[in-house]
Amino acid sequence: MAAVSLTDPLCKPCSYNSYFKVEVYVRKPLMPIHLSSDQVALEMLCLCSQLDLLIRAQVHQFQEQLKQDTSPDDLPCFQKQGAELIYQMNQCLEHLSEPVLLEDYLDAVGLSTLFPRVEVYVIHGSPVDMLERPPSDEYFPHIGKLNQLLVLSQQLDEDIKHLGSHKYVAHQLSAIYQVLNTIKNILPLCTIRKDIEANFKQLKMALFTEEGSKLEPQLPAQYASWVSDLTRNLISTVLSLSEELTGDLSPVMEFISNISS
Repeated sequence: MAAVSLTDPLCKPCSYNSYFKVEVYVRKPLMPIHLSSDQVALEMLCLCSQLDLLIRAQVHQFQEQLKQDTSPDDLPCFQKQGAELIYQMNQCLEHLSEPVLLEDYLDAVGLSTLFPRVEVYVIHGSPVDMLERPPSDEYFPHIGKLNQLLVLSQQLDEDIKHLGSHKYVAHQLSAIYQVLNTIKNILPLCTIRKDIEANFKQLKMALFTEEGSKLEPQLPAQYASWVSDLTRNLISTVLSLSEELTGDLSPVMEFISNISS
């Protein structure tokens, strides 16, 4: 096969012709999607949640800079992410039958009440904190605590049933207790917490083994049964999502209920 000469016309770079330009829509879906007004409201709720967390992170960064006696600066990463979320919000509003300004929409559906930091950011373009905590602030922390309780209880329940060693049961129970201790004034959870307090020392003593012993710690049947009952009680309590457990979630739940009715 003959070698191709570098002087061959096919090897020379072609000049650019704008006729062949291809538009790239990185932020656009491959297929057109139409959202209903309810779907727009849900999407806006998610975007407001993301922007609110971003604002709070930026405010925290400002406060840390002030503590270090340095002038607070806008970080490019915050600016870029904030601008992207605002862009997505405006794109989302294009699905509505009538055009509306972003700040007017937030007021109309009640998102400005749930996320006042977001409203200020949309209007003024700068992050601020609130003197009073907005009603949505407890949503993610509370959801996180309930999820921790559920996952830790499910894991402990499985370990009690299937592991031959109960070496880490006391540690697992202590982790559950620590989460319960951060959730105040919920009667079913207070009862479970007191139950752990009443039995923890005896359970820990039941797991004691002599130094150098080759035997794996194993709970007596009565304590294994107690742990199983406690974890099943916790799992059913959390999954019930009773009114007592969902107080901190109610502002967001009420918003979703209103747009779905």
